[in-house]
Amino acid sequence: MEEKSAKDTKMIAQERRQRIFEDIESSGIASVRDLAQRFEVSTITIMRDLQELEQEGLIRRVHGGAISVRGASYEPPFIARESQFSTEKQRIAAKAVDLINEGDSLILDVGTTTLEIARALKGKRNLTVLVTNLRAALELASQPAIQVIVIGGKLRASELSLVGHLAEQTLRTFQVDKAFIGVGGITIEHGLTEFNFEEAGTKRTMIDRARQRIVVADHTKFGKVMLTTVASVCGKWALRWCWHNMLITVLERKS
Repeated sequence: MEEKSAKDTKMIAQERRQRIFEDIESSGIASVRDLAQRFEVSTITIMRDLQELEQEGLIRRVHGGAISVRGASYEPPFIARESQFSTEKQRIAAKAVDLINEGDSLILDVGTTTLEIARALKGKRNLTVLVTNLRAALELASQPAIQVIVIGGKLRASELSLVGHLAEQTLRTFQVDKAFIGVGGITIEHGLTEFNFEEAGTKRTMIDRARQRIVVADHTKFGKVMLTTVASVCGKWALRWCWHNMLITVLERKS
């Protein structure tokens, strides 16, 4: 009886790990807490499952969860990314909004974290916000005290973002106070990287047209290198990080 029970337990664990792997492959990312709730097991059990999957080369563990090991050009669906680490992104957005002053002009990049910034801007007054992100434009449309300028360009349907030559050309006619930039990956060696080369080009123009450039990224972006480079973290642009409150505090103290 005990031998059968042990075999059953092993089979349940294998089935759970297979489903965890399928979830991560589908969405590109998953948090330990979400997986524990879904499979009704402890976070320790999930961390052990993720360790096993990583040892098999199927996923890569990050702080608080795991990501897919698909190629650098694979971009998880926006809806899947939006639901991941939403509390962390909301905290980042709240900190980002603290950096904004009345009368500021802003660029909001496309991304799930910048979308949270758009939501956090509600109730703010006397702002001009340039967006290449149609989701952010819709979030801000109901705010009469915020002037929203939608930058035209080629539509990326998967992201509802506007990119390409026309977007870059239009952005070059502006000079703004602050740009909030989202990225696909961040490393010291490779800098800021992105999944899509057209998106990367538009981000470079955003960075170039802002007096302050603020990178907003959740913890899963650190240590990842995507297909194409946006900017060096030590290059000609002075980039400010907006990650978690503790990290921001450290970086502000250094500056």
